[in-house]
Amino acid sequence: MRRRSKIYAGLAAAIVPVTSVIMALSGTPASAAVGGSGPYPADYETSTTLANHTIFRPQTLPSERLPIVVWGNGGCSANGLSQGNFLREIASHGFLAIANGAPNGSGSTTSQMLTQSIDWAVAENSRQGSKYYNRIDTSKVAVAGFSCGGLEAYAVSSDPRVTTTGIFSSGLLNDADDYQLRGLTKPIAYFVGGPSDIAYPNAMDDWGKLPAGLPAFMGNLNVGHGGTYDQTNGGEFGRVATLYFKWRLKGDTTAGRNFVGADCGLCRSQWSVQQKNLTLDDGTPPTTPPPTTPPPTTPPPTGTPGCTAVYSVQDQWNGGFVANVSVTAGTTALTGWRVTLTLPSGASVSSLWNGVSSGTSGIITVTNQSYNGRLAAGQATSFGFQGTGTGSGATASCTGS
Repeated sequence: MRRRSKIYAGLAAAIVPVTSVIMALSGTPASAAVGGSGPYPADYETSTTLANHTIFRPQTLPSERLPIVVWGNGGCSANGLSQGNFLREIASHGFLAIANGAPNGSGSTTSQMLTQSIDWAVAENSRQGSKYYNRIDTSKVAVAGFSCGGLEAYAVSSDPRVTTTGIFSSGLLNDADDYQLRGLTKPIAYFVGGPSDIAYPNAMDDWGKLPAGLPAFMGNLNVGHGGTYDQTNGGEFGRVATLYFKWRLKGDTTAGRNFVGADCGLCRSQWSVQQKNLTLDDGTPPTTPPPTTPPPTTPPPTGTPGCTAVYSVQDQWNGGFVANVSVTAGTTALTGWRVTLTLPSGASVSSLWNGVSSGTSGIITVTNQSYNGRLAAGQATSFGFQGTGTGSGATASCTGS
């Protein structure tokens, strides 16, 4: 059963079609600060042939072709600069990033506007006389969005031109929409603001329902729903999103190592990471990996499965709190885990995600879900819950299997 946040549902309500008058936009670059940390300082512009969109691109087009990133804004806002620092950062690394909405525009957007962005980029790449003529890599397209914009991205993910999807602090609001998950066939990545993010339960629910075999990445950074988009160069979300698109759209395996394997770059950072079916090459793991060394004549000792559990309070207010428990496998891989949680007097669990609990107060146990029980040696996962009372003082211990 999907937990639907009333606040989150309100943010996503703007996905209804726009009926306002479409403004005619200039074809010359709009006034903006050139920036980004990449090798190609980026700016934004508008086009009369793509009304109500904002186009982020390197100020001087590089010799390499630009992969395409189309973006839905938070709140389905029609202000194409809503996540401007973030998108300028991506563009500065050699991408064409197109946001729904005009610069400082008003009103709401629709998922069809993402499709319009792809259509426009493909047309400009083939139009003689266009500055983008043969300068865009139309075989590499990412559709992505933040909050309500993530719902727009879901709606367009089945477009055959899309090669990867990025969902930022978003998740489907109703179980009736799960058909969109079942239709996913290309790699997907989630970047969420941790348990205090109002979209967290929905994103984790989606994660558990992804098709078997689909390459997928889940990263949680405990910054809440607002992310870091407004920080210089989009902050940590800008850095990590750029790495993901460099891997998926440019084949940069150095960038890909931040997402793949038990020792991935983000696995050793402040991010909480989960992975499904990831490899560095094409995102689809082989059914039978070839052996790199001859098999031993006698199997090595397997050891005793072990794990650790670390409890932390993410948010506390008068009468309630949100907590997270990080579970990490020891030196032996796990097929499952069980956490014993001792809550302080007066505290109780009102809702829990990413685990299966027995009991609501005192000493409770939480076991893994079907999708997060198998952990490689040293790999981590997490579950979270909202409670009443005071969260400080709880203890947690872990048993593996």
